[in-house]
Amino acid sequence: MATTAASSLQMATARPCISSSHRVFRSSAAMLHGNSKVVSPSKLSSACHISSVQSFQRTFTSSSLKMDKFVTKAMAGSSENKPSGLPIDLKGKRAFIAGVADDNGYGWAIAKSLAAAGAEILVGTWVPALNIFESSLRRGKFDESRVLPDGSLMEITKVYPLDAVFDNPDDVPEEVKANKRYAGSSNWTVQEAAEAVKSDFGSIDILVHSLANGPEVTKPLLETSRKGYLAAISASSYSYVSLLKHFLPIINRGGSSISLTYIASERIIPGYGGGMSSAKAALESDTRVLAFEAGRKKRIRVNTISAGPLRSRAAKAIGFIDMMIDYSLVNAPLQKELSAEEVGNTAAFLASPLASAITGAVIYVDNGLNTMGVGVDSPIFEKLDIPKDQH
Repeated sequence: MATTAASSLQMATARPCISSSHRVFRSSAAMLHGNSKVVSPSKLSSACHISSVQSFQRTFTSSSLKMDKFVTKAMAGSSENKPSGLPIDLKGKRAFIAGVADDNGYGWAIAKSLAAAGAEILVGTWVPALNIFESSLRRGKFDESRVLPDGSLMEITKVYPLDAVFDNPDDVPEEVKANKRYAGSSNWTVQEAAEAVKSDFGSIDILVHSLANGPEVTKPLLETSRKGYLAAISASSYSYVSLLKHFLPIINRGGSSISLTYIASERIIPGYGGGMSSAKAALESDTRVLAFEAGRKKRIRVNTISAGPLRSRAAKAIGFIDMMIDYSLVNAPLQKELSAEEVGNTAAFLASPLASAITGAVIYVDNGLNTMGVGVDSPIFEKLDIPKDQH
């Protein structure tokens, strides 16, 4: 059940998850406009298995005694410091982001941007990656990556174990149930995740699908097996349909749903195989249909972001991410490396009232590479006077 991932080329960072116990990871040290907030061990809740709640609370208690002056909730700035113009304000909104398993991909960046705008953050993490992710959060390994523009640390209110390949417990094969990587976690199918979020919080306002998996992604399409092809479709596109289907009843009217796609859905990207290009094409088609259906039911907007290559740990699974970034730097209209933050900020915009009339759209965040019809770095164009970035 290993997950092959590539966030930058829109492969799965990790498949989603759902919750077991109740613990929360608060920021370990941060100040927000001079206001400090202490989080007691009793309020800690997580969605995953940790060996011992008592030992975890003892550890957290001893460390919090040293840091109680700095603990805060990562929210947008106070009303005295509101920016002028059209700020993105998501205060009072709650987001569930499926597919966050480290601090290096687009899912994490989206979580940070939503948190910076004031949203409360819930995440779903692929079950086999769950313990490592929660442990890293708890030990402060992600603290540097959690810093928001105002200097506070992003808070993840709850982490849910999730495997979006399975809609409900009846779909889970016995070999998966017996797999030791799933031991200690429960309620991690899509249906159970939605039910757990409803039980814990009642509703959400923003749903983000940031996951994909293609077990045969390194194989050319002509060498891809039926099983590998269908696995890519299941994990990378139908998982979004399933998530929206099960979360729709608890998404507040007027909410927003966002997924991540890649230009391979409409252009040939050699090396991005195993049916992943087909899965992204399906995801974009589904985005339009889901925008109609969810829009008519609850006025929920459904969009997808076509992001350019990102140098993430997940993307390295494909093996040619550095080459794709170099290609983009040379050939895109904007000759700069794409940052995860730029994708996160676009997601925050799409989730905000500023995008109230945008739905069913593919939004390109790739320095304009999608607009190019040729690669201008080709020797064929060497005699043309092609402008280059002067900075």
